[in-house]
Amino acid sequence: MDMKRTVRDLLNKFTPAQIITGYYLLAVSVSVLLLSIPAVHKEGVHVSFMDTVFTAISAVSVTGLTVINISDTYSTLGIFILMFVLQFGGIGVMTLGTFFWMLLRKKIGLKERQLIMLDHNQSHLSGLVQLIREIIKLILIIELVGAIVLTLQFHQYFLSWKDAIIHGLFASISATTNGGFDLTGTSLMPYKDDYFIQLVHIILITLGAIGFPVLIEVKNYLFPKNPGKVFRFSLFSKLTSLTFGLLLFFGTLSIILIESTNYFAGMTWHQIFFNAFFHSASTRSGGLATMDLNDYSLGTLVIFCILMFIGASPSSVGGGIRTTTFALNLMFIYHYANGNRHIKIFKREIHEEDIIKSMVVTILAFALCFTATVILCITESAPLIKILFEVCSAFGTTGLSLGLTPDLSNVGKCVIMVLMFIGRIGLTSFIYIIGGKEKKDNFHYPKERIIIG
Repeated sequence: MDMKRTVRDLLNKFTPAQIITGYYLLAVSVSVLLLSIPAVHKEGVHVSFMDTVFTAISAVSVTGLTVINISDTYSTLGIFILMFVLQFGGIGVMTLGTFFWMLLRKKIGLKERQLIMLDHNQSHLSGLVQLIREIIKLILIIELVGAIVLTLQFHQYFLSWKDAIIHGLFASISATTNGGFDLTGTSLMPYKDDYFIQLVHIILITLGAIGFPVLIEVKNYLFPKNPGKVFRFSLFSKLTSLTFGLLLFFGTLSIILIESTNYFAGMTWHQIFFNAFFHSASTRSGGLATMDLNDYSLGTLVIFCILMFIGASPSSVGGGIRTTTFALNLMFIYHYANGNRHIKIFKREIHEEDIIKSMVVTILAFALCFTATVILCITESAPLIKILFEVCSAFGTTGLSLGLTPDLSNVGKCVIMVLMFIGRIGLTSFIYIIGGKEKKDNFHYPKERIIIG
């Protein structure tokens, strides 16, 4: 009892954001140990400690940037361990932790609920344990179905069912968690003409990136517990789905318009559409590619950077500033320009605190990426677009690269690792780590206006 009390007292000294960060650092440490086991490497392969740490952080943050070739480096055991780490990182440390607590029939206390709430960007404590159950159930079902479908399709590319199953299972987990890792060494380029495999990956990436609350609401809509009751989607689900869809459309259309007379010249209409559609979806946070990204035009690469910077939706497997943050920023600018001080959408009014938070997250994200870009410009011998692409990919936990990752210096690797880690824990948690515990003002000074602009 004294030991439990000591641990509880120690945890009470830290904010939930600091504890969450500690848990993710612990997850990285365990992953490093697992990936350092000699049996996880192929015979004769040696991986440096720095590269092992980089791979572990990339896997825990489900980014996919890697300084090594996965298929040439890891044995079958290593591949399964990497799948486990991707699963752990994708679902979230608090989700799996709560799942094990429930298996052991442990009571989920207030502190644990606060940690779950922060890890999944929730605004209230009620229904969190049920949320965890639904997330675990949905993710496992999606991955299982994806693995079966991909295995059946992969069998035509491999001589044995064993190889097809391993590739199918790994691809399903990597796509659903938006991990971005692959076993081919060239992402999905071997399947650039297999639209079925591409479409399955797009669906899995989208299901992982659109947000767990959205998936749960869709499930409740399709399979209602009370069939006679009118179901209403939450404002979060409506705004997230709308923004996600518009960004997917914007990315696809932009790529087609820019590359029709460049990279896509001479291609058939279906090749153009699928290449544009797949890479627009993959830049949400998927990190897979069917073509050499270096051959894209500069304008398209900038579009990719923007999409990766925005990232996936809150309470999902992806990073970035998140889709709702981007949407609130645009709506705030539009309403402010029209003289409105309150944002209204879908017959609801956005809370003022959420608007402020979205601005703070965006400004901090720009500051982080700008700082990282400047540092890499000093330490790396590479064009600016390659550096900017790498930074946005790491921050958005996307995993796409223009080939810079294996050539990074140790300082460059550290910068990218920090960005991947912050991208996984989320900027909201990162802000709370800096700020510490919330404090209430005991007094106020007289207010005065400042000239702006």
